[in-house]
Amino acid sequence: MKRVSFLLSMLFLITFFGCQPQLKTEAEFRLLPLPSEFSINGSSGIDPSSVRSVLENAKAEFTSGGRLESFKTPEILFELNPDLKIKHEGYLFSIDANEIKIESNSESGLWYGLMTLDQLVQDAEDQEAYLPQVEIKDEPALAYRAVHLDVKHHLEKKEYYYELMDRLAALKINGIIIEIEDKLGFELQPAVASSDAFSIADWKAISDYAMARNIRISPLVQGLGHASFILKHPEYEELRDDPESDWAFNPLNEKTYEVQFDLYTDALKAFTHANYLHVGGDEVHTTGRNSGKSPLELQLIWLNRVSKYAEDKGLTPIFWDDMPLQNASVYRSIYDPKLSEAQVDSIWAKNEVKLNEFVDMFPKNCIYMRWNYSMPESPGNKKAMKWFAENGFQVMGATAGQTRWNLMPLENSNTANIRDFALISINNNADGLLLTLWDDDSPLFELYQRGISTFAEYTWSGEKRSDEEIHTAFRQRLFGPELASDEFAFVEKLEGPVAFWKNALLDGRDRNRLRNLDDPENQALIELPNLDSAGVWTEKYQERVKKAEENMEVVKEILAKIEASKKLAKRNVYNLEAYEQVAKAVQFSNEALITLAKLDHPSGEERNVAKAELAGMAAKWNSIEKDVEKVYGKTRILDKPEDYILDQDHHVHLANQAKKFADWQFYVEHLFIEKIKE
Repeated sequence: MKRVSFLLSMLFLITFFGCQPQLKTEAEFRLLPLPSEFSINGSSGIDPSSVRSVLENAKAEFTSGGRLESFKTPEILFELNPDLKIKHEGYLFSIDANEIKIESNSESGLWYGLMTLDQLVQDAEDQEAYLPQVEIKDEPALAYRAVHLDVKHHLEKKEYYYELMDRLAALKINGIIIEIEDKLGFELQPAVASSDAFSIADWKAISDYAMARNIRISPLVQGLGHASFILKHPEYEELRDDPESDWAFNPLNEKTYEVQFDLYTDALKAFTHANYLHVGGDEVHTTGRNSGKSPLELQLIWLNRVSKYAEDKGLTPIFWDDMPLQNASVYRSIYDPKLSEAQVDSIWAKNEVKLNEFVDMFPKNCIYMRWNYSMPESPGNKKAMKWFAENGFQVMGATAGQTRWNLMPLENSNTANIRDFALISINNNADGLLLTLWDDDSPLFELYQRGISTFAEYTWSGEKRSDEEIHTAFRQRLFGPELASDEFAFVEKLEGPVAFWKNALLDGRDRNRLRNLDDPENQALIELPNLDSAGVWTEKYQERVKKAEENMEVVKEILAKIEASKKLAKRNVYNLEAYEQVAKAVQFSNEALITLAKLDHPSGEERNVAKAELAGMAAKWNSIEKDVEKVYGKTRILDKPEDYILDQDHHVHLANQAKKFADWQFYVEHLFIEKIKE
């Protein structure tokens, strides 16, 4: 009997374990950013599930203020070695058949080794594979790798900021510059704060959460210009440089500094881990209320005052550097693609003296941020960076993941610009680089993830992979290995239809520049066909209709690809849902143009079809808009408060032109629906 029982037990165990899924010994491991040196030497035989809980405990230990050096576990060995010859935040990492080991000369390096392990474990889990045997030596190409959060026109929901910090930590981003404007509940100057602003305590909690993940948040409080969020309020009008404009402070008014220093003080209460104070200073000419002083001298008076404040607080001030270069007449050399290197040299030879005249007024404790979002490789840009460096000033670059694009970033998520400026910074031994993400036209922040990941790769790794390989790794990290293949790539293909969408329903006008028109419906919108002159409308707009037809097929393919991707994605389906809403909003304009072409057809049958489509167009658009708001509203606070004061909108920011999200994002569509109703 015992023998029978034993045999049955053995049979059960054999059957049970035989039914368990066998882990694979091979899988695709795509890390982002790619380590400096990374070799896979077969399978380790370590089940990722045996490591996951320990990995999560180690992350919790670090983020709660503990030290990984002291985290003792058989599964993962952490070793802090102050004598290890590797850059700060770098680490050595290995997995063999018996052990996972992470070694660094800093706790932050051990943390980044843990982030790498997290990606390896995730890839192994996703593909039901053993962890690989690996040897990694990894260190950052740039020491400071910062992302710009611009919240001037809207806020995300609080929980999204916490999720974002975890994502940025996984990408080894270690800094954030937050352009706070009126989204902080200022206590010393409460009139400045929007009624939906997060409190100092709210922002401090987010800042603490980021710092626990080795991300240091520093504030950007705008001045000398870009001050509309302050100067639009009646109580601050006396501080305006031009009494009729809310754009710029008067740098000779002592109360300017009282207000700015109060805002700085509150911002530093919110962002207590700051090492920088970004003071802005771009795109502004002042006269000091017709003081007779030059704009450059006035700006340097202001810059010295705010830089002294930062220094007294133990911070390094950062200043956008464009205005000194403009005032010295060398700015054209940076952005004019038609200029030869000899012509650039000539411009600088003639005008550099204007900079040199005031060189002693430039504060030495300031970082001069050389921002360039389209031509970082231009001879003029390199010349400007060289001038600051040769005169003993600190200089740092700023690239962009979002500039003035509507709905989503374009130009392949601005990958070429990000790559070029990162490589220039690395080659010049710069301390770091900032990725700006401007809220001017305010796409959904979720759509910036591709550009952020590209920036993370190039600033940590340099140029070790092609753009296509980086985007493949991005898809694997964001969604899982099933979507890594190029057959699931669609973002770049969507860019053309999105660019066309912006002004597709307008007649020679720009979507951002309609608010000052007396009758935008008739002055800006595309004409409707005259039914008594069949074919005339189609002849006039034939190129546009042709493009709409082409785009409609592209968008159909993209929507099908997104639908397939949602079914296969292991995580972050929300990102796909967001792109899906962009594609559907864009498709409406393509369909509208094609319907108008049918209406212009001499055939009565075609016209009847068009009339039926037009009759249902308002309902169709309302459904699209509702879906956009539903999806965007999962992470974003859509509307401004009812009591919000819009400013003078000097730079025609789409997101600055109405309080309700749909009223600025889809103003053109609203006008179009009204026009076809009439």
